[in-house]
Amino acid sequence: QLQLVESGGGLVQAGGSLRLSCAASGRTFSWYHMGWFRQAPGKEREFVAVISWSGGITYYADSVKGRFTCSRDNAKNTVLLQMNSLKPEDTAIYYCAVSLSTVSRNRAAYEYWGQGTQVTVSS
Repeated sequence: QLQLVESGGGLVQAGGSLRLSCAASGRTFSWYHMGWFRQAPGKEREFVAVISWSGGITYYADSVKGRFTCSRDNAKNTVLLQMNSLKPEDTAIYYCAVSLSTVSRNRAAYEYWGQGTQVTVSS
């Protein structure tokens, strides 16, 4: 079984930065593609970013491109999401997730999910 735990969320003013972390345990982390998704109140969970098992491929949602950066440290079983120039519309619960087989923007491709961490951006 694979467990994922997100941390690093909080309250920040617009224009500020946060760094989210996702720690994995239970299975060999370095084999998996890691995604970040977010869900705002009343909205569906949406794709934010994904990074391949090697770190060589990353995709971002258009809404965060140029502001967010996804990276991973396989030695520490951790994936990071650096979020800069935050906007109020970035307010959501952020989830990390594991895909065993594909680098995908589709949440259906992800088999394991963390519990999420709240990010709130004030205007």
